[in-house]
Amino acid sequence: MIVRLLAAATLLSAASTAALANDTMANTASGGLVFETTDAVEMVSEDLAISETEIVVRYVFRNISGRDVTSTVAFPMPDVKVELYEGDRSVPSGDINNPLTFKTLVDGQPVEMARETRAVVGETDVTEKLTALGLPLEPFGEAAGERLNALDVAARKDALLSGLAMTEEEQEGDAWDQPLIPHWTFRATYHWTQTFPTGRELRVEHRYEPSVYANLGTMLGDADFAAETAALRKTYCIDDALMATLKTAAKTSEFGQIPYAERHVDYVLVTGANWARPIGDFRLTVDKGSPKNLVSFCAEGVTKTGPTTFEVRKTDFTPTQDLNVLILVPTGG
Repeated sequence: MIVRLLAAATLLSAASTAALANDTMANTASGGLVFETTDAVEMVSEDLAISETEIVVRYVFRNISGRDVTSTVAFPMPDVKVELYEGDRSVPSGDINNPLTFKTLVDGQPVEMARETRAVVGETDVTEKLTALGLPLEPFGEAAGERLNALDVAARKDALLSGLAMTEEEQEGDAWDQPLIPHWTFRATYHWTQTFPTGRELRVEHRYEPSVYANLGTMLGDADFAAETAALRKTYCIDDALMATLKTAAKTSEFGQIPYAERHVDYVLVTGANWARPIGDFRLTVDKGSPKNLVSFCAEGVTKTGPTTFEVRKTDFTPTQDLNVLILVPTGG
C-alpha cells in the first residue's frame, strides 16, 4: 500500500538546538529546528488515520523522568518538490501561514502552532538564497516558475548550475535560455512548546488536510516507463495481484490504457522512534475513499476492516521508515 506522508511528532529540548517528526523532541538552532531523541518521555500509544482528504493522529505520552519536562515538540511534514511527469500537488487552503489547515489539541484544548519553512537542494540549505532572489520557498504553483524565469540571464545560469532549477529535457543551445523548472525541495515543520508533567499521561491530537500529489493517469505497467514502474512498486509495495488487476482493466478500456489516476499521500513516521521507548500501542488506519479505488502501502499484518478501510496494529513498535500510500482512482476511460 502507499503513503509517504505527512507527519509525526518529535521533541525539541528547550535548551538545545534540534527538532523531529511523528511528534518528536527538537531544539532550535540558528539553522532551524534540529531533531533529537529523549529518554524522559515515552509514547504510550499512537492512533494514525490516513485518507486522501484528512490525516488525524492521536498520541498518548507519559513523562517517566520523575520531573516536569518542558520541550519543543515538532511535527515535520514530508518533503515536497516538483516532479517532471504530469501531475499536480494540492494545497488545501489559501492561508499562507497554515496551508494544510493544521490543528492541534493538547488534553482537548487548542494549541497555537508555529511553522518553520526551509528550502534545500540535496542537503544544502538554500532558504536565504531563494529569499534574496525574490523566489518563494514553495516550488509548486505558478509563482515559483514565473519568478524563476523572470530572473536575469546570469541568475538563471547560476540557478541551473547550482541545482535550484532544471529544464524539462536537454535542448540545443544554452540551457539557461530555456524555460526553467524549480528543482529545490520544500520542508515544513509545525512546532510548539510543551510541558510534560511528571507522573501522568498527556494526550495530543493533530488534524490536517494532506498535500496530495495527483497524476491524471498512472505509469504503472506502461512499457515506456519500466524504471518508474519498478520505483513505484518498491516505494508502495505493489504486489503482482494489483498489477494483474491494472492489466485486466487496460484490456477493456479505450485505447488500451490503464484507467486509473494516481493519488500519493505521505507521512513522516520514523521520528516516532525518538522517544524513550518503542511506541507501546500503534494503530494505523488507511481509508482508500471509495470501494472502487485501489490502494497499496508497505506494512505487515494488514487487515481489511471495512469496504474502504485497512488496519495495522503493532505493540512495542519502532518505525524504521516513513509511510507512503498510493491510491488509484478509476478514470472511467
